[in-house]
Amino acid sequence: MCIASGGVIKQKKGHKALVDFGGNVIEAEAGLTECAVGDHVLVHAGCIIQKLSETEAEEMNEIMRLLEDI
Repeated sequence: MCIASGGVIKQKKGHKALVDFGGNVIEAEAGLTECAVGDHVLVHAGCIIQKLSETEAEEMNEIMRLLEDI
């Protein structure tokens, strides 16, 4: 099963972005949404699919922390 994960854009070049997931940085396709360096984003299957508000990102991170404890 795949789930989307929230991260922060650290660098962007054209349609590619480096996204930081709490220290794990990956390259993601950024051409599907309008986003910029510093934005919180949702990434699924290597593609940024949605820009998140800071509140949404914090809530998602808290849910993921709770799931790790199960």
